[in-house]
Amino acid sequence: MQEVLAGEALLIERCQRGDTVAFDRLVEQHGQWVYNLAYRMVGDREEAHDMAQEAFVRAFTAIKRFRRGSSFSTWLYRVTTNACLDEIKRRRRRPAPTSALLSDDSPPADPPDPGPCAAEQVEAMERREVVRRAIASLPVHHRLVLVLYELQGCSYDEIAAITSTNVGTVKSRLNRARIALKEALTPHLELLGR
Repeated sequence: MQEVLAGEALLIERCQRGDTVAFDRLVEQHGQWVYNLAYRMVGDREEAHDMAQEAFVRAFTAIKRFRRGSSFSTWLYRVTTNACLDEIKRRRRRPAPTSALLSDDSPPADPPDPGPCAAEQVEAMERREVVRRAIASLPVHHRLVLVLYELQGCSYDEIAAITSTNVGTVKSRLNRARIALKEALTPHLELLGR
């Protein structure tokens, strides 16, 4: 682990001197995570790609100001969060997306192949869609902490750094997000098998 951190520190130093190849390596290391966060926040594949690209452009532009007061990943995820929040603010007048979420590494899969378990696959897709809509209906600050904690696996401290809040606020927002999510899912308990 220390080798990885030392390697990352060297890449950051090289980036701060303008080395684009070193930055490409950082993009390779963090690209999927940045995309996943963007996808879960904006709810659209193309917009998520755009937001991930915007986050990396912003990071490259600002990397000289990165001071290692936090981990690089925390700093990068804060940059990504800001890019997504800026996009969400720009599109507030448009309806909220409902197509994002729950897969860990990629957008939802294509429709299932017909077969003996087709009914189960359709039901699973319906469950995911219900959960997606419920998460998309949460206020942005609740959705953000829920996505960072439950889906991205960030700690309270990391989320506090990413959101520029304190740990108590993170815990409070996460609790409220869980309560709101439970309320949104209550009418669908039969489908969800609970």
